[in-house]
Amino acid sequence: MLNKVRLKDFEIGGTTLTIMAGPCATESKDISFKTAEFLKNLTSKLNINFIFKTSYDKANRSSIKSYRGLGIQEGLDILNQVKQEFDLPIVTDIHAPQEAQLASEVADILQIPAFLCRQTDLLIAAAKTGKIVNIKKGQFLAPYQMESIAQKVIESGNSNILITERGVTFGYNNLVSDMRSIPIIQKMGYPVVFDATHSVQLPGGCGDSSSGEREFVPILAKSAVAAGANALFFEVHPKPETALCDGANMINFEQAESIFTICNKIFNLVN
Repeated sequence: MLNKVRLKDFEIGGTTLTIMAGPCATESKDISFKTAEFLKNLTSKLNINFIFKTSYDKANRSSIKSYRGLGIQEGLDILNQVKQEFDLPIVTDIHAPQEAQLASEVADILQIPAFLCRQTDLLIAAAKTGKIVNIKKGQFLAPYQMESIAQKVIESGNSNILITERGVTFGYNNLVSDMRSIPIIQKMGYPVVFDATHSVQLPGGCGDSSSGEREFVPILAKSAVAAGANALFFEVHPKPETALCDGANMINFEQAESIFTICNKIFNLVN
């Protein structure tokens, strides 16, 4: 039986589509506000549950020279301003156990990055905040392996768990999405989020940075909803071509409106 996760005035895993979306890394207050305002208006129009996403730090970039974000203090300050100004729940990544408590003072959902999904101390620290924990499935794991990872959170006293599918490593510099993972994880009782933009990433595709194939975002998002995904995750930016992080797989506002609209129709049909 699917364990619905309550957030604010809605349920993740219920009969309304939930979308987590926003810029990859926090670049500025202006970009964060512009994106949050657009996405809130769009999801309100479509009757979609919306959670604003951006990362104050992207600690797993390909190169030490790559842009990581504004850092935890300034990044969380902007996230808090977004939360207050637009009355939105927030999801953001944490990379070390000591970040969990500070991030939980702003974020409603603490996200565990895919490369760190087996880090026991990180999972325990996130669990002990009492916030919802969104665990991104590692690119190196089968879906059924997420059960023992989720148990680390449960045995730390927190059953508010989401699991995000974001593709699995397929040869060099490529990912493939297996939609069977959605019902497999749901049978364990966890709502499934499908990360449609990271799933088109080509890790290390540019040597010292990743590239991506944004043209496949709509195809994978629609497929995931048709397969029963409870929520979708997108990185959205006003101008992805100028973004400081993951621009090649992010979508712009016009693309977001088109994709959200059709995915919502599919979700409502499936449900």
